[in-house]
Amino acid sequence: MRLVKRLTQVLFLFALMSSVAFAATLEEAKAAGQIGEKQDGYIGFVQTNVPADVAALVADVNAQRRERYQQIARENGIDIREVAKLAFSRALENTLSGNFVESSPGQWTRKP
Repeated sequence: MRLVKRLTQVLFLFALMSSVAFAATLEEAKAAGQIGEKQDGYIGFVQTNVPADVAALVADVNAQRRERYQQIARENGIDIREVAKLAFSRALENTLSGNFVESSPGQWTRKP
């Protein structure tokens, strides 16, 4: 339980740090319904046709997340998928109403 609490704290801090660098663009793309939070802990495309800058943003954010998840997994001796699962739970809590989240693989819903 202590490990889960620590991971949650670390993931929260990571989310704050990574969103600062891309705050406006990431939030704008989410608000526009172009992207959303996936169950696997990464950002995904809600729309099939997004501008190149949004696609680049998603690739960059996901690369940063992957790197951080690997670091947390290594430091705590757990599988990266467990870290990503916790990250999705945290992202779901922090997702604004009206933005998209993956309700099941490939299925997007707006958060109430």
